[in-house]
Parts: sequence; structure tokens; C-alpha cells
Amino acid sequence: MNRLLGVAVGLAALLIIGVFHPVVIKTEYHFGRRAWPVFLALGAGCLALSILIGSPLLSSILGVLGFTFFWSIRELFEQVRRVREGRFPANPKRVK
Repeated sequence: MNRLLGVAVGLAALLIIGVFHPVVIKTEYHFGRRAWPVFLALGAGCLALSILIGSPLLSSILGVLGFTFFWSIRELFEQVRRVREGRFPANPKRVK
């Protein structure tokens, strides 16, 4: 398994990043940028679990997930800008 650890973590990173792209878009659409503390808390939780878990594979994947949550905070604010520029639709039901 040690030989495949890097491949497994790389694949997990690809899948996590792929999933987070639409998550950020939908989160901004429904909640706006005010959802960023949730991403912060989930990222911190994943990193804490990453430190506590003994499995190198699971620990690595949780680390990637945690930092992806942190990166998503930045992307959430970038998504607000993209909506403002008209590159993505704004939610007409959400009050600004």
C-alpha cells in the first residue's frame, strides 16, 4: 500500500477539488459570502482529525480536504466577484 499512497492521495485530491468547484458556486448562490465561517470550521476540523488519525492515507486525505475548505473561502469571495461581473447568475431571492 505504501507504494500506492501518493497515487491514492493524488486521486483523492483531484476528486475533492472537483467536488468543491460546484459546492462553492452553489454555496454562494444560496448563502452568499456569509457562509465562509462554516468552511473555516470544517477545514479546521479536518486538519485536527488529520493530526489525530493514525492512518497515513486517511490523515493525508483529511489534510487535503481541510486545506480545500480553506481555499474555498477565497474562492467563495472570488465567486461573489464573478457574480457581480455577470459571469454567474445572482440569486434573485437572496437579499444582499
